Amino acid sequence: MQNTKLLLSSFCLMALLAVAGCSFPGVYKIDIQQGNVVTQDMIDQLRPGMTRRQVRFIMGNPLITDTFHANRWDYLYSLQPGGGERQQERISLEFDGNDQLVSMSGDFRPGVSRDEAILGTAPRP
Repeated sequence: MQNTKLLLSSFCLMALLAVAGCSFPGVYKIDIQQGNVVTQDMIDQLRPGMTRRQVRFIMGNPLITDTFHANRWDYLYSLQPGGGERQQERISLEFDGNDQLVSMSGDFRPGVSRDEAILGTAPRP
């Protein structure tokens, strides 16, 4: 009987430590990436009048194709560093009835690098 109590209590202690191990400070937490990776270079290649096929070649398949807005493609990307604040970027591309790109909106701007957008000046060569 004494052996059973000792075995049971040591098993419970090990289970408790295993469960609590995930919440100890300093435990490595992975970065979580989701969605389409979109770069400024990809945005700079887009031009009004491009076909859906050309846009798909540059950007890849959209993350969201809305059945109610068939002429809009949405690309979303989110990154949450291990235990940190979640960051999200998005861009929406609009096509006309002839399947040609007519507009884009979101966190990226064509021809504007991230440094230029933040600093307000062109980066120095």
